[in-house]
Amino acid sequence: MKKTNKAKLSLVLAACTALTMPGLALAAVQSSEDENSSATSDAETATFDGADIVVTASRRSQSLQDVPMSVDVATGETLLKLNILDMKDVQKLSPGLQLSNSSGRSNTATLRGVTFDPDQDSSPSVDLYLNDVPVDAQTAFSAIYDIEQIEVLRGPQGALRGRTAPAGAITVRSRRADIDDISGYMQATATDLSGYNVQGAVSLPLVAGTLAMRAAVLVDGNNLNGVRNIHTGGKSQSRTQSARLSLRWQPNADIDANLIYQYLQSDDRFVQQVIGSGNTPTIGSADRSGPALGVKDYSGVSEGDRLFSNNSHFVTGTVEWNMGGVTLSALGSYQNSLLTQHYDQDAGNSIPNYVNVSTVISPYKQVVGELRLASNNDGMWNWTLGAFYSKMSGVVTQAQQANTFFGNFPYEDGLYLPIDMRLTAPRNDRNISLSASSRFEFTSDLTFEFGLRYTDQKKKQFADSVINSPGFTPPTGSTLPARPPINGMTSPLVPARLAVGHGKAVTGGATLTYEINRDLTTYLAYGRSFRLGSAGVGVPANLSDDLARSNNERSDAVEFGIKASLLDRRVTANIAAYYQKYDGYMARIPYVFYDFGVRNNLGQPVGAPDGIVDGVFPSGFNYNGDAVVKGIEATITARPTSNFDLSIGAAYSHGRFDNASLPCNQVDTNGAPIIVGSGNVSYCVTNGRIAELPDLNLTSNAELRLPMGKVEPFISTLVTYRPSFSSWRSGYDYDSILLANIYAGVRGPDQRWEFKAFVKNLLNQQRVTNVIGDALIPTAVPSMTYDSGYKLINATQPREFGATMSFYF
Repeated sequence: MKKTNKAKLSLVLAACTALTMPGLALAAVQSSEDENSSATSDAETATFDGADIVVTASRRSQSLQDVPMSVDVATGETLLKLNILDMKDVQKLSPGLQLSNSSGRSNTATLRGVTFDPDQDSSPSVDLYLNDVPVDAQTAFSAIYDIEQIEVLRGPQGALRGRTAPAGAITVRSRRADIDDISGYMQATATDLSGYNVQGAVSLPLVAGTLAMRAAVLVDGNNLNGVRNIHTGGKSQSRTQSARLSLRWQPNADIDANLIYQYLQSDDRFVQQVIGSGNTPTIGSADRSGPALGVKDYSGVSEGDRLFSNNSHFVTGTVEWNMGGVTLSALGSYQNSLLTQHYDQDAGNSIPNYVNVSTVISPYKQVVGELRLASNNDGMWNWTLGAFYSKMSGVVTQAQQANTFFGNFPYEDGLYLPIDMRLTAPRNDRNISLSASSRFEFTSDLTFEFGLRYTDQKKKQFADSVINSPGFTPPTGSTLPARPPINGMTSPLVPARLAVGHGKAVTGGATLTYEINRDLTTYLAYGRSFRLGSAGVGVPANLSDDLARSNNERSDAVEFGIKASLLDRRVTANIAAYYQKYDGYMARIPYVFYDFGVRNNLGQPVGAPDGIVDGVFPSGFNYNGDAVVKGIEATITARPTSNFDLSIGAAYSHGRFDNASLPCNQVDTNGAPIIVGSGNVSYCVTNGRIAELPDLNLTSNAELRLPMGKVEPFISTLVTYRPSFSSWRSGYDYDSILLANIYAGVRGPDQRWEFKAFVKNLLNQQRVTNVIGDALIPTAVPSMTYDSGYKLINATQPREFGATMSFYF
């Protein structure tokens, strides 16, 4: 690390310690039924007690300090105080967590060095739950408002929740209706980068003590990645409207029923950012892909728009019935989403004057049901039994140009075979599982818990393409091949033998917890996970089976943790060390060049690989490789005085492939792509990172309150840091990133209102956060590639100023 970076890090961390902010784990959990209590100042409590923070990580309410698991918590109060208006910003409160959107359509979650790409069409490595129902990232990331609590659960999940996930889960719980009092809030935010966010909620008792309704709304606008397209003049922007209606019914003390409906409409224009020198990619033309651009230019060069919309309806119903000796819990949900994507596939303008538009329409329908029966014993043994069912369906359609270029000639010359392709891919994913767990309290200090889940998952991934082409007649004297017309030729994109995946697995875990004393608890945990392999829908034809379908993935993990409270519980310290071995980790490798074999006179691949690079697959191949992840996580929270909170978190995750042979790109001495070996792609053995993240991540937050009569001025800080690192996959050296946010404001009497001004990215760090790949388009001649001279990247947002006004009642 350079000395300047060390100096900046020391300066900002010192500022965090000296300044303030209610830490992630320090904000006391307030009652979900009453915003009055959530608005009541926690500063009045002179002693912070970790037991005040209640989590449901184990599917029952427990103190954060008692849960034998590494968990980060963000309460609704914390989210409002820190202006967490985007789900992706939750990563600032959880070290080692990365929530990202690299292309405008692919929301991903990375935790403990393990990542996931939605284009894999497999179960995620980090699962997402909204009100205990698994939900897709495209919907979960689109709107965050009126939230009671967010929990980040680290390590293998599945023993106690509906689906298995190897790296963790993120659970989001919205506020429920208050059956006793009228309550609610209203908040409005505006920033100098054209950002605005207005949200609010009101809870109304319909029958006092028995029936209540809660309504919440959100209107949000922002500039996404802040990138401007230098060719079209368009800028990235996002517009989201959402509403949620909740009903709560408590006919007696033993029954609690909730019904929630959420509507979401999100429309985004996303300009893909590029960096590089630019180029004149075509022979005999002076047309450039664009000028030289750096990360601070925040510019894109595609000649077409990238438009994405999400229209979703989401209904959830839950019932809990305490029947004395047992509690029966029932959960059901229905989600109906329509995702529409309209984007220029030539994001780097590799072929000037050519707009290669792809239109993808993805209906997403999911039904989920779950039943759980849990004992209410006061003795040493408690148990649960559960059954889970989910089914996802819909028919994805895609229309795009799949032209074959005979060299890097100007598009206007017409030296290519025009191909119009229509893709149809029915989706059908069914998951059934049965679970059981037992919890033995041998003594008041020693507890052993284990759970098993039997999963039967079946996924059908058939896909067909229909191709039309007018054919190609070469100019007089040209040596280019003639191609006849193609009329409605239908071909399967996924071979029938690979289209159906069916897997059965037993997963689960066990935990031994020992409470040494009231202030010190240790635990040892084991977890096993499973993910069903998936077919690559849209993978180029005539490729080997290993490129068309990935195998199943399994992993085993062990974790040891210590949770301690010090100085009369004014300080808490949690630390966990873990080791996880992946057997066939499912990776997503984008922008790989391929050779689909000898062509016939229609230009179709019909033979063995011929050594000629035929294209690049931007979405990437699903591929398995063994991997090992090991690391350590620690969080320290403190309340030295009733008006000062501090939290510091660190996560070290060393996730590497273990001598894995994976698809990769090779180039010749001139930098042109080539295929090494006799296969459809080149393969490289690697022990490189399994995610585009450094091993170390740090977070720090603090708040200092200065009560003055009936008002309370305050100043808060939120800082995240990641060091520099090098990536084998993208061949890029990432700089370190230090992001600091500062908030200053005043709260009114009884915390009924609050005004604050803030600055995000105080140091105005403008750094690359992710390199997607080189913007290249190969042709039928390996030495004649359309090279834009750019890399497709994502970067940090520049410095942003804003203000927020909040009212609570």
